[in-house]
Amino acid sequence: MAQLWSKPPVPTAASTKPPRPLYTFLFIVILCILGFYTLHYAHSAPPLSTSQNALRLFLSAATNFTLSAYLRDLTLHPHLAGTKPSLRTTHYVLNHFTSLGLRAHAVAYDALLSYPTHSSLSAHFSNGTELVFPLSESTGSGSGNGNDAVVRPYHAYSPSGTARGAMAVFVNFGREEDYRALGGMGVNVSGCVVIARKGGGLPRAAVVERAALNGAVAVLLYTGGDRFRKGFERGTVMRGLGDPLSPGWAGVEGGEKLGLGDDEVSGRFPKIPSLPLSVDDAEVILESLGGAPTPSEWRDALDLKVDHVGPGPTLVDFDYQGEKKVVKIHNVFAVIKGLEEPERYVLLGNHRDAWTYGAVDPNSGTAALLDIARRFSLMMRSGWRPRRTIVLCSWDAEEFGMIGSTEWVEQNLVNLGSKAVAYLNVDCAVQGPGFFAGATPQLDNLLLEVIKKQFQVEDPDSEGETMYQKWASRNSENNIERLGRVDSDFAAFVQHAGVPSVDMYYGADFPTYHTAFDSYDWMINYGDPSFKRHVAVAGVWGLLALHLADDPILPFNYISYAEQLKRHKEVLSNLLGGLVSLSPLSTSIQDFASAAKEAEIETQKLREQETTSELVVLKKRALNDRLIFAERGFLDTDGLEGRRWFKHLIYGPSSDPESKLDFFPGIADAISRTTRMSLSQKKAIIQHEVWRVARAIQRATSALRGELT
Repeated sequence: MAQLWSKPPVPTAASTKPPRPLYTFLFIVILCILGFYTLHYAHSAPPLSTSQNALRLFLSAATNFTLSAYLRDLTLHPHLAGTKPSLRTTHYVLNHFTSLGLRAHAVAYDALLSYPTHSSLSAHFSNGTELVFPLSESTGSGSGNGNDAVVRPYHAYSPSGTARGAMAVFVNFGREEDYRALGGMGVNVSGCVVIARKGGGLPRAAVVERAALNGAVAVLLYTGGDRFRKGFERGTVMRGLGDPLSPGWAGVEGGEKLGLGDDEVSGRFPKIPSLPLSVDDAEVILESLGGAPTPSEWRDALDLKVDHVGPGPTLVDFDYQGEKKVVKIHNVFAVIKGLEEPERYVLLGNHRDAWTYGAVDPNSGTAALLDIARRFSLMMRSGWRPRRTIVLCSWDAEEFGMIGSTEWVEQNLVNLGSKAVAYLNVDCAVQGPGFFAGATPQLDNLLLEVIKKQFQVEDPDSEGETMYQKWASRNSENNIERLGRVDSDFAAFVQHAGVPSVDMYYGADFPTYHTAFDSYDWMINYGDPSFKRHVAVAGVWGLLALHLADDPILPFNYISYAEQLKRHKEVLSNLLGGLVSLSPLSTSIQDFASAAKEAEIETQKLREQETTSELVVLKKRALNDRLIFAERGFLDTDGLEGRRWFKHLIYGPSSDPESKLDFFPGIADAISRTTRMSLSQKKAIIQHEVWRVARAIQRATSALRGELT
């Protein structure tokens, strides 16, 4: 491995000495041979004979130094979406793709983004003293030209607002149960500025929404745990995905735009303002609170000393002013056209925009994507071409609500529905130790195969142990996550377009998340000093793409999907306790399992046939079509109740972030919204959603069998 430095290594006197004459001669000969080969044979060489050759060539081209160099270049300056520095990263990625000889282009959209214009916060204590909080970070990290260009801490899409002399109240995570606990102690947060700690499964938007429902006038949100105490976690508080002015269609230039006053638009924004708070600043206010004592169950889980929850006696002056404006965002693509099935697309995606420098989030993933492009380019010079088309995607404005990827999916929905094989997402490639992956279940076996057998790479964090061994040791069960979340760019592909997808990353969390400390210096000192984790993620990512692009029969296995559906049904049954009949669900899952087994038997038979006759080729193509379209069957044209954009009835977010279900989102919503209804109403609504899921599984079964009723 090359030694890595915070700056590119400077050649030493020894390294610049001319080589011995014999070495010089040999070096020139080698260069001449390589140059002759590249000029005369690179584009005429026959394709590599097997996908195994392609896999070996891909792995042999790995280098941690190039990954380090890409990350260094990308993180020299903060690059918030919609700003000039962000546009520079657009050009950097586009130029990288084109310099490799890849066919590349950018696609622009007009999107409503949100920026701060002014913010201030001060506290007035019971002893008569006052403290004005600077609301800024001093990194001293050398990550760029200081941090003058780092955007001030804010929550995107927060409304402007001011609160003078408002009492401060601590609300723990800001969940419904937390407000109930406060109410039980006689604490009323109406007219107060509430302080909440991020966690408890609640996204920022839900924390602010619940505070508003309970009468608060503003929210201060801090993130505890293993965090840089002086860091402010920026983020969005908008509900939903994509450009709010073009819900369900792409925000192309000159296209239809809703007005800011439209109910569908305004309904996605909070009613009260909010700001992020550092741990240090939160501690100052929380330690000064009086009033009711902090519940013991809260106190035991806190990493700060909070003896009382308020209200007061500390008073807060809060002011946030922001602006929402339509700006240009840019997605960048590189396309490697397939030789045999050019109309089938395997997509790899990562977002490029960052709240600050973005060394972890997202440019560790961007560096991996650029390195995969470099390796694919080397393979193409050796004569390799994929069977199916590979598309490398660099998204913009993800941090504001997956806007770049969502607009593109909406614009290309028909073609994705008929031609997309799979989408492979990497957001933060490296956050810390431990490999994590999520997938739609038909890709489980492929993911395990790549890690376990075909990619016997040593785990970067455990000498003598492979990635799979380390990963499996964390949990004896299948620990592949599911993709019902809405926290990265796979969301639009899975939940709106029904495209089989994977998401992966190293490290469960990292302490500089969305702060000015997410810098190249943090990465080389703490996150991944040797860049071994970057190499590992890029390896798995690229190998998954090569299998999906080159295997004659797509490596999908719906038996795993059937098993997962059975487990989901069991969890649902335990939760409902016989409230409604799950027979429709059981029957549809059983039929789906039979179809999955039939498809797997057919797959094995076709793989064993060595002949390449036209009939066999057509049979493989027909099977691949069914394997692709089965996932689309889980989509429902009507979408979820009240949230029509979300079409997937197996995986998607519940409208209630405190729901106990992270699958079957329509059923989860029905359970949540019927809590105050009569028993008969509750049963009818939940039963209807059970039937909807059963019909979705039946559609997937029909697609997998490829037969009409």
